Amino acid sequence: MQTFRKIWKAFWEPLLRLPILQWFIAGLMAFAIWLVYYTSWKKINNKKLFREYRKKPAIFVLWHGRSMMLSPIVRRFGIRGYAIASRHKDGRMMAKLQRLFGLKSIYGSTSDGGISVLRQGLRVLRTGKNILCLSPDGPGGPSLRVQDGALYFAKMTGAPIIPVCYSCNNAWFQNRWDKYLVATPFSKITCNIGSPIFINSKIGKEDFELARKNLEDVMIKQLRDMDAEFNLPMVEQGLTAYEYKENQRRKRKKK
Repeated sequence: MQTFRKIWKAFWEPLLRLPILQWFIAGLMAFAIWLVYYTSWKKINNKKLFREYRKKPAIFVLWHGRSMMLSPIVRRFGIRGYAIASRHKDGRMMAKLQRLFGLKSIYGSTSDGGISVLRQGLRVLRTGKNILCLSPDGPGGPSLRVQDGALYFAKMTGAPIIPVCYSCNNAWFQNRWDKYLVATPFSKITCNIGSPIFINSKIGKEDFELARKNLEDVMIKQLRDMDAEFNLPMVEQGLTAYEYKENQRRKRKKK
């Protein structure tokens, strides 16, 4: 079994690096997402903020595992802007998917190309008409842990941080570190847009950490409350992609 997995991985990984194949897969994924969107009942709370910041600088933050149905919702409100995407092949494919929903990409993360991401993100926000989307626990975790990036953008530009999340009743959690939530057709989908959070440009180190923890608490409560509405299992906090893969390897060895 292990040998077959290695052969399969060696066959697919080079193919998945081909842009034409990535665009093809992204197109299929976009079609599936729109299918779910148009066949599902949707409730959007506080949607006035989407209209208010449609052409104003804002930083939309969402957990790494909760991006699927936010893409068409953002698109339907006519929001344009940029999203931070990983340089990994999976991140590049997701970047192509986001492009189909109207979001251009800034490649990198806090651990890979962080300075470049910061410069590009600041330039985007300082135009005065673009939003920036990012997952503060991506691309590899720890899950449901807010890293500093969004707060630096807010501190240096004055743009508000707006937490966004979705949940649904017909939910399928992928077996990954971030428990990526996949909505299925004919679902009941709720989307919650949180109140804007502003970061003072002169904030000190201790207050900055308090602001980071406050944002994390707000986002976790947002997710927990929405999932509780549909009696969904609790998503684990603090798990990294590396830890998850190691746990999976240990389980396979025991079999």
